[in-house]
Amino acid sequence: MCGIAGICHMHSAGPVSLKTLQNMTALLRHRGPDEAGIYFDDWVGLAHARLSIIDLSSGIQPIHNEDETMWIVYNGETYNYPELKEELLRKGHRFYTTSDTEVVLHLYEEKGAACLKDLNGQFAFAIWNAKKKELFLTRDRVGIRPLHYTIKNDLLIFSSEIKSIFACNEVSRDVDPIGMDQIFTFWTTLPGRTAFKNICELQPGHYLMLSGGQVTVKRYWDIPFCPRWEQLNMAPDDIGGKIGELLLDAVRIRLRADVPVGTYLSGGLDSSGVTALVAKNFDRDVKTFGIRFEEDAFDEGTYQNQMASFLKTNHSEILATNEKIGTSLPEVIRHTEKPLLRIAAVPLYLLSREVRDSSLKVILTGEGADEIFGGYNIFREAKVRRFWAKEPDSRCRAELIGRLYPYIFNDPRLKRSLESFFARGLKQTNDPLFSHMIRWANTSKIKRFFSQDLKAAIGSYSGYDEVKQRLPGSYDKWDYLCQAQYLETEIFLSNYLLSSQGDRVAMAHSVEIRLPYLDPRVMEFMGRIPAKYKIFGLNEKYILKKSFNGILPKDIVKRAKHPYRAPITQSLLKGKAAEYTREMLSERAVKNVGLFDTKKVTNLLRKLNTSDTAGETDSMACVGILSSQILNHQFIDNFRPKNSHIDPPQLIVNRVSQAQK
Repeated sequence: MCGIAGICHMHSAGPVSLKTLQNMTALLRHRGPDEAGIYFDDWVGLAHARLSIIDLSSGIQPIHNEDETMWIVYNGETYNYPELKEELLRKGHRFYTTSDTEVVLHLYEEKGAACLKDLNGQFAFAIWNAKKKELFLTRDRVGIRPLHYTIKNDLLIFSSEIKSIFACNEVSRDVDPIGMDQIFTFWTTLPGRTAFKNICELQPGHYLMLSGGQVTVKRYWDIPFCPRWEQLNMAPDDIGGKIGELLLDAVRIRLRADVPVGTYLSGGLDSSGVTALVAKNFDRDVKTFGIRFEEDAFDEGTYQNQMASFLKTNHSEILATNEKIGTSLPEVIRHTEKPLLRIAAVPLYLLSREVRDSSLKVILTGEGADEIFGGYNIFREAKVRRFWAKEPDSRCRAELIGRLYPYIFNDPRLKRSLESFFARGLKQTNDPLFSHMIRWANTSKIKRFFSQDLKAAIGSYSGYDEVKQRLPGSYDKWDYLCQAQYLETEIFLSNYLLSSQGDRVAMAHSVEIRLPYLDPRVMEFMGRIPAKYKIFGLNEKYILKKSFNGILPKDIVKRAKHPYRAPITQSLLKGKAAEYTREMLSERAVKNVGLFDTKKVTNLLRKLNTSDTAGETDSMACVGILSSQILNHQFIDNFRPKNSHIDPPQLIVNRVSQAQK
């Protein structure tokens, strides 16, 4: 995995600063510490920081075609590149490396933007056509790899990370009020927006073309759901068998690398299944990595050790202590580049450091299974709530919620609270956002901490209205589970899990994550499976469990889902972290930033410090406000791009003049 960056003049030739490109590359060195390269001519500059995984010796970027009229900088992997290369060789293309990057360049040369349909991988890349003076930017189907851009002073500036764009002195740094409203509603910005004004993120499944001074953005792929009458009529056992075949091949091609590949192992169904496929079919001595916590409520160590023993893997684990979590949050925010409402990203940041220290660069993870196979409680909650709305007098109402949260129903007070919570909005079953409305409304409560200035800047904007406007035309023809899966995948998976808890915290330590469950073949097949087989009654991930029968222990297959979380108040309000928390949330600091109401924040901090148990909303508010303050401190008040220049290792510069072309 790597980092890419670039600057392109939009209307006419002009100088491109080599120093600026070097500064941009330097701020991406955590993504690509092995070597770096720059191409620039009279129109464009392309920069690349490389983490070498395939073709260690000759895959230095930027890479060009045969006559050096096309250049590419590439962040990612194309897993089916050997097969694609064979086809291109038959058509007469010649290669000077053995990398997947060069295959992608020649495929684009052959097919243009249509080549994206052929790529099975995770990627963000830029191609410069020196003859046509066209810049092509694109991103993988679900947004595993990041790509940001802005337009300023007739320049299109892009990079894997926002901090790299900020290395350009002409780019201003301001928090986006609408971005803040979205984060404090959906946990993340909606696709395309970031936490900073005028900094865009190219949406997953889209490409951008700059040609003739015009910028065009188009979607080339969408999450593949279909109407009920187009769904597959297959028996559950046959579906499970097909998924087993697809997942085995998805794992096989994701093991393609010239370096060792390990796996994350949490002890849950998803990571255990991936690890089992690797250990039983490809690498019996695979290295696995897991997280342990101080509190039993968060820890899954028993199941991790069970699976490591069952599969005989070479297992390592870290203890994510409350103190480590708390003191590491500022560094995590520097990499996520957006506020967080949970601190679950921090233990994953610590885990990727353990992977790096174990001399591994590539890790397979179980991310994406819940979205694709129907694993989240939010899906089952929506199913139960639809039953409540249809059968208001049923005696099964409380029992059904009790089956989702048996540990809560042991407490009569919490039981009444949960029943009341899920009874909200039952008359809105026809609302296209029904599955997520009560969760989003609950998160939105923390916007009461916004300052009057921030509220005024947000104005009458409605994130719900924007989500509805973005829904595909066929959305109302899908079953209710597909609708819920679409919302979860489009918003939460792509913009939060794959970003703040995925690429950003892994690449902070130069670790590439690979996600077999998000293989497009798996996604497209499961998009045609009826809802009743994804969640059978209230049995989540029914098909995935069928596919893993026989290769995993029965108690792992049948184990109730354990939501991945990390302790908040224990980590941020005690120990060493308490000092910076108090400083960042002091009346002076909050007033200076201007995003939050000083009195309300002071009262919140007092409440959290004097109460033994913090409620979910207050805990989210604490993390959201604190991380926003940290973000402002790092990127607005104390960002010094002029001091960021570090010569990248093995820097190679290709300079081509307009006259030569």
